[in-house]
Amino acid sequence: MFIRTKTFTNKDGSTRTYLQLVETQRHGDKIRQKVVANLGRIEELQNGQIDRLIESLSRFSTKQWVRLEALKLGVKQAPQWGPVLIFYHLWQHLGLEKILGKLFADTQAVTGYVEAVFAMVLNRLVEPRSKRGVDKWVNKVYRPQFKELQLHHYYRALDYLAEFKDRIEEELFFHVRNIFTLKLDLVFWDTTTTYFEGQGPQMAEEGYSKDHRPDRKQVVIGVLMTKDGFPVAHQVFPGNTADIETFRACLKELRKRFNIDRVIVVADRGMVSRKLVREIEEAGLSYIFGVKMRKLKAMAEVLSRGGRYREVAENLKVKEVVHEGERYIVCLNPKEAERDRLAREEILSALAKKLKQGPKQLVGNSGYRRYLNFTGATVSIDKEKVALEARFDGKYVLKTNTELAPDEVAQSYKSLWQVERAFRELKTGLNLRPVYHHTDSRVRGHIMVCFLALVLETALCRKLKQAGSNCSYSDLIDDLKELRAVEVTLDNQRFLARTEMVGQAYEAFKALGLRPPNLVQVMPPN
Repeated sequence: MFIRTKTFTNKDGSTRTYLQLVETQRHGDKIRQKVVANLGRIEELQNGQIDRLIESLSRFSTKQWVRLEALKLGVKQAPQWGPVLIFYHLWQHLGLEKILGKLFADTQAVTGYVEAVFAMVLNRLVEPRSKRGVDKWVNKVYRPQFKELQLHHYYRALDYLAEFKDRIEEELFFHVRNIFTLKLDLVFWDTTTTYFEGQGPQMAEEGYSKDHRPDRKQVVIGVLMTKDGFPVAHQVFPGNTADIETFRACLKELRKRFNIDRVIVVADRGMVSRKLVREIEEAGLSYIFGVKMRKLKAMAEVLSRGGRYREVAENLKVKEVVHEGERYIVCLNPKEAERDRLAREEILSALAKKLKQGPKQLVGNSGYRRYLNFTGATVSIDKEKVALEARFDGKYVLKTNTELAPDEVAQSYKSLWQVERAFRELKTGLNLRPVYHHTDSRVRGHIMVCFLALVLETALCRKLKQAGSNCSYSDLIDDLKELRAVEVTLDNQRFLARTEMVGQAYEAFKALGLRPPNLVQVMPPN
């Protein structure tokens, strides 16, 4: 059935129009329309009768009833709410709001700058954008305090972060160490680089790029972490600073800033030099360093020294060697040793075939050359070199001046992967690079935002682990983003509703001891 109009012409030429309820019927091969009811003249029905009729009929139609009821609701957008709830709780739990509020208050800065820092940190964790992008992005997030922020708040907040960077890190660490029982008896230091579009700030220089962008100016960033991977502090250096120099600067500030008595510094072999080791020892610090086995003359003696390996973990055996008064820990990964052996046998097999074809094409191949013996015009496989290379299979050597047991030394060094993972998160997950700021202060502030985001992420991961959750961090963030807030107005009363939680979103609330918001709650009037 459907509604149609029927128009009639009066004798004076005027017209009158009626609404009719009509049903289509088939009679044999013909289609006819049967008038079920005459509803009346359209002019009279439009005075309100038709609205009452429609409303009365809608009670018998679920679809139309829902539609009419929805028209009574004032429903706004549904911005993201989940990440705000979780990370703002951590923001307060770690004391960051109080720390920044106290420091910024000394400058007579308004509270908007503290809120701007939280907005930028949250954006790094959820959907990294430029500062102009953050200014638009906050409209997609449910946090009424963000509505007061303007673009200048973000840029000025970066200057404050750069100014108070050291004090923020120190107060944050002393607050957090009591929450997570952090210790600085074992620390890790590693560096990375981040490049700039254009000329960059004054401290941007050309240097060895770990981003594989030698065509861009860069800065070097070093991060100090605890043995279980919690970020403690960071420093920013000109782009042409060598890793060893960054490490030396770290050592000068470490004990002064964090008031610690005993420190064991763990660093990769790229940071080690005789001069640096001497400086560390003179400073009264302990160390565990990786050794460049093929470049240190003492390694032949260390690797050939007798003694039994002791298994200390899966795929990890260790033995201690003291050579010329210095202590070394030789570490062996049996699976890695087997891979190294098979790889060498493939090279030697290919090398034997190449030798039959002539030696000229072998000279420039470094992979082949280390196994060859050149005597005049004669080229042959050097069995002594092959045997020497086999000594390195699956091994790495650590040098230490600590009194730790060999297994503790090896496990401490293995913890360096926490630092490496932190850098992957700092540059990829948090989108530290590339940087578009053009002043030293803004660049340092931007990197501080990324550092604080890394602190919050690490804290959440630690809480999840303590709660026994094995959920993926990236999947958890995606699920939290699906938790949205919906403002609804009904009969002049405002309500705040939330969408259902999906996937693993509840894991975050459980880990932090939080109750999810009620499905619907009354909001105060404007």
